[in-house]
Amino acid sequence: MTAWLTAGLIFTFVAIVFILIRWGNVKCIGVTPVHTFTFIAILFTSGLDVGLIMFPLTEFAGYADLAASPEYGFTNPLAIEFGFWAFLIWGFYFLTCFYFCVIEPRVKFFEIPLIKFINNFVIIGTCAFTAYLLLTNLPWYMPELGDGETLVSSFYLIVFAVICASVYSSTHIRYVRILSLATTWAFIGLIVVMWAGAFLGEDSSVGEFVSTIGLLGGYFGNLDKFVLPLNDYHEFYLYWWFAWSIMIGQFTSRFVGGLRTYQVLAAMLVIPSLPIAAWFSVLYYYSVNSLDTSGFYNLAMAIVGITFVINSLDSLVRLYTDNLGMSAAKLGTAKYLVGNIVALSLLTLLFKLDFLQIQWVGAVVIGLFFTCLGYILLKKYKVVKAIDCSPSANVADFHKIDLVN
Repeated sequence: MTAWLTAGLIFTFVAIVFILIRWGNVKCIGVTPVHTFTFIAILFTSGLDVGLIMFPLTEFAGYADLAASPEYGFTNPLAIEFGFWAFLIWGFYFLTCFYFCVIEPRVKFFEIPLIKFINNFVIIGTCAFTAYLLLTNLPWYMPELGDGETLVSSFYLIVFAVICASVYSSTHIRYVRILSLATTWAFIGLIVVMWAGAFLGEDSSVGEFVSTIGLLGGYFGNLDKFVLPLNDYHEFYLYWWFAWSIMIGQFTSRFVGGLRTYQVLAAMLVIPSLPIAAWFSVLYYYSVNSLDTSGFYNLAMAIVGITFVINSLDSLVRLYTDNLGMSAAKLGTAKYLVGNIVALSLLTLLFKLDFLQIQWVGAVVIGLFFTCLGYILLKKYKVVKAIDCSPSANVADFHKIDLVN
């Protein structure tokens, strides 16, 4: 699958460069535009999941073990972790956000029945994988509820409650804005609290934080190393990002509020990377200095991780139900809630049984990328060539979102 992933990566980065050259100054306006800060909050919280909170502390040691993984030797573990989660990788979301905002309304590739079916399979499967990640990481972050390793009934109940909350919040779009802003501020608060605990103690200093965050230069100095997969684990991450890319682009494209194309790219690459850089730097300091995170810190991380999951699932449930014409207004709230809760719960268990793999989902997405390009070249070349603005029906009216259910 490495060759397929490599082809997808090369296609993605070439497409980004082409878009900047051809449509770099086009104003991007979605169907329900919002102010830039809200757009970034929606992008950040919808485009990330619980792994951002829960993975790094379990991964730094692996990146530092050069005897087992010599391919990481070109830089430090903090730079590796950042490279797996930030900056260049957000170009995936830019590509799909621009496509669904500016090109798809003219091409309508994702309205082809078979493509619509595959797209919704991708969205639903990735929703379940997000819930599965939360389930598998809770024992480590909430050992008080078990032995720190075994999945007990309490963890299943927590994940089930998260699925229920997500499905309920997806019944009205106003919850997206509320959840996104609340999750963003909660994450910033978590960074501040854990930063203070690490760097304002008797044996620490702000200067040590500056030195720690300076290690991120190892990422930017070796940016080319992150373009293609370093090993199987990096390959897993990249397939994971591909799995998310179409649905996050499809969802966030609705909310772009008039930024020009190059500004959308800059916003997507830089702004989410800043809190990620701060967060990973704090966690790395905890890791290398063996600072204890048990108790309050682990609980706080688990709570913020859960809000990320609710926010992400809310966005994605709304997306696939809209695509399938199965909104709460059409089905009725009771049928909507029961159907989605049962479906996501069962799919989460399928990931638990290793019946599904997120790499398969990512591979399908790469296939959709190439199929879409072929469709444009064969059927819609003149239409796409003539594009010089967002669809005329989209205007920068920031009150439209208040009129949508």
